[in-house]
Amino acid sequence: MTRRHERLSSIIQREIATVIMREMSDPRIGPIYPSVNSVKLSDDISTADVYVSIMGTPGQRTAALAALQSASGMMRSHLAKAMEIRQVPAVRFHIDQGAIKEVEMIELLKKIEDERLEAEARAMAQTSNSADNSADSTTASNTQDPKE
Repeated sequence: MTRRHERLSSIIQREIATVIMREMSDPRIGPIYPSVNSVKLSDDISTADVYVSIMGTPGQRTAALAALQSASGMMRSHLAKAMEIRQVPAVRFHIDQGAIKEVEMIELLKKIEDERLEAEARAMAQTSNSADNSADSTTASNTQDPKE
């Protein structure tokens, strides 16, 4: 990626995030504002693939993505005003699967940690019970009458 592509991608990412937060009033986005993770420009700068992460249920993600896609024309006109280039790229939105997989991985690791802690607690309880039982049998054998 050339320096120009990097600079334009950064500007597009910032401008689209600003439009989503300040100017979009679509109820499908509502309280689950998407965050713009990255922008990939085509070699000829004709299209900008915008990768967003949307937290929520799969239905909410689909609705929010549809809202973003329907607002892509408005986003493009906003980019035309904000950027000083001849050809403003067409904007295409995609859900960033990496962010979803990251959240799923974190949840899985938390579940594994919880199971490990439970197993350790059971093991500690078992060893303390067996230690108590052996101490009880030792005490019982010591309290027997030595004359017997």
